Amino acid sequence: MTTALESRIAEFARWRAEMIAGIESYKAWLDTNGIADIQQSLRIYDLIENLKHERMTLALLAEFSRGKTELINALLFGHYKRRILPSDIGRTTMSPTELFHDSGDAPYVRLLPIETRRRSETIASLKRKPVEWIKIGLDPDSETALAEALRTLAQTKTVSRDEAKALGLYDEPAEGAAAGEPDQVEIPAWRHALINYPHPLLTSGLVILDTPGLNALGSEPELTMSMIPNAHAVLFLLAMDTGVTRSDLEVWRKHVEPRVTRRLAVLNKIDLLWDDIKTDEEIRESIDRQLEETARLLDLPTRSVLPLSAKRALVARIRGDRASLEKSGIENLERLLADEIIPAKQEIMRTTVQREIGAMVEASRQSIVAQFNAARAEHKTLAELAGKNRDVAQSMLSKLEQDRTEYLETVERYQDTHEVLSRQATALLKTLSDEALETLVNKDRQYIEGAWSTAGLFKSMQGLFNHFTAQSNRIIRYADDILSLVEEAYAHFHDKAGFEKLSPPPLNMEKHGLAMHRLEQVAVEFCHHPKQILTEKHFLVTNFYNSLVAEARRIFEVTRADTQAWLRASMLPLNTAIKEHETQLNKRVDNLRKLQHNLHSVGDRSKQIEQQLLALRAQHDVLVGIKKNLAAQPTDTEASASVAPKPSAPPALDSANDAQARNLEAAAPGQAA
Repeated sequence: MTTALESRIAEFARWRAEMIAGIESYKAWLDTNGIADIQQSLRIYDLIENLKHERMTLALLAEFSRGKTELINALLFGHYKRRILPSDIGRTTMSPTELFHDSGDAPYVRLLPIETRRRSETIASLKRKPVEWIKIGLDPDSETALAEALRTLAQTKTVSRDEAKALGLYDEPAEGAAAGEPDQVEIPAWRHALINYPHPLLTSGLVILDTPGLNALGSEPELTMSMIPNAHAVLFLLAMDTGVTRSDLEVWRKHVEPRVTRRLAVLNKIDLLWDDIKTDEEIRESIDRQLEETARLLDLPTRSVLPLSAKRALVARIRGDRASLEKSGIENLERLLADEIIPAKQEIMRTTVQREIGAMVEASRQSIVAQFNAARAEHKTLAELAGKNRDVAQSMLSKLEQDRTEYLETVERYQDTHEVLSRQATALLKTLSDEALETLVNKDRQYIEGAWSTAGLFKSMQGLFNHFTAQSNRIIRYADDILSLVEEAYAHFHDKAGFEKLSPPPLNMEKHGLAMHRLEQVAVEFCHHPKQILTEKHFLVTNFYNSLVAEARRIFEVTRADTQAWLRASMLPLNTAIKEHETQLNKRVDNLRKLQHNLHSVGDRSKQIEQQLLALRAQHDVLVGIKKNLAAQPTDTEASASVAPKPSAPPALDSANDAQARNLEAAAPGQAA
């Protein structure tokens, strides 16, 4: 039986495929008309590949024994006749685990040995080194073999106390604890786990990040810096009998509330309230009271806190018990996840496509409009030439050449502005380069790695973020200057050359500044946490700092990519229109010169232009159709029903598209003056 979440994610996969088809139809249009260049083709290819591999991450956070593993069993493995992921009393998931599907590889579980914590490499960098991982093949057709392979996730090992300290996995006894420390300590065998499994949810793009209890958030900085903040939603599991404990609330306020936009909470183990003494109404009232209290403590809307019995949901799916499944509450959770995660991810993808391809499609449409207007102007000139002598033709030619001269002077003045713009853009992108970041980082690396006191560590960290803040302010100043120059250029050609009045898209730097600010808050919390004050510093400092730099690098890369995309989007339509207008002016002058010496060919030329107008109109309709499909809202199923309109059956023009589009519709061949 297909769940609501599976259906919604399958719809997302279809929508993504249609979006990709729309982009491919634009590339086909470029190829057909012979105007694609290498740079455009590479950008389109990269975007398509990125869209194909886009995923949605759902992070599960909870203290030990809250039922995370059982919930994953119910979501992904309920069609088997047994429990697949190990789920017993105590700690079962010992390391952060990512569940996803990669169709390019056979199912597997990859395990990163815990000893890699001694090294300065982040988990993200180690993911690019398969040789570092232990790989075990999975057989989805054998539930026994699958369960046995996944039992490795719970493996532990016994090491000396000194070894545990060196790996950052030993907590010093609290003050007042019984004297003596153990010589041997049990630690997880693995640092991180990757599970490639072909479940419909995962195949359609969902990734589930399972965290091994709240203690892991302090021992693996990458979780709190990048993995959890970059998740599309966090599902926070609590127990119905305990509600929100002090440790739950601390993690929620420190790691979830300030860093994750979409937050949901689940009160698991509602089956503990089911008994034969209380009535159904009394049980419902108890659940409602706990839900309201949880929503109040976590500052969440009541609809974002759900009751659940993951254990009963798994048993119901294994047995095919429809009534028990409905009572477990898992279907309500799946519907809420579908409503929360998928629309937000679709909007992010749609915005990315609009930013990357929208400007290119608009530039192509502007080119067609410019060609259409030039052809229509020439058609009008030919109509005025009919029956006239060469003197009239010469007069018209002189006027056209004067218009071209004035236009070229306008273009020359624009080029001066464009050179200033280019210098500003080069300077802006230089501040976002990898070299700039490395210079920034290396200034403080030696001081941070040598800071054995928390006070010294915090001081050095603060110096690093002061550098980041100064760099961000430079970026914002450059962006403001560039935006002013772009707006001036648009206004100039609107006034002087009669171009459509375009508005450059806004450059939003605020989200990048907020991301860097959140990173700074993580650093502040790390340096002031009592555990860091009491723990051996070298391991934690090195790993924390490397995770910090890795996340800062990611923020810089995203900022640079967004800025480059904005620079392209802000100038491409205008630059294309300028070039096309000049090309069409030159063609009109050449054609009029030829006609001046052979006025008898005016009629033939008029017919040629009418055919040209018809072809341009068809091309414009194709581009408008592509543009509509790329801009369609995810819920607009009607708009996405036809992704690649063909020239032989172009869609009707949107009357609200713009003034130039209406001109195209009004001036169909045979009506052109």
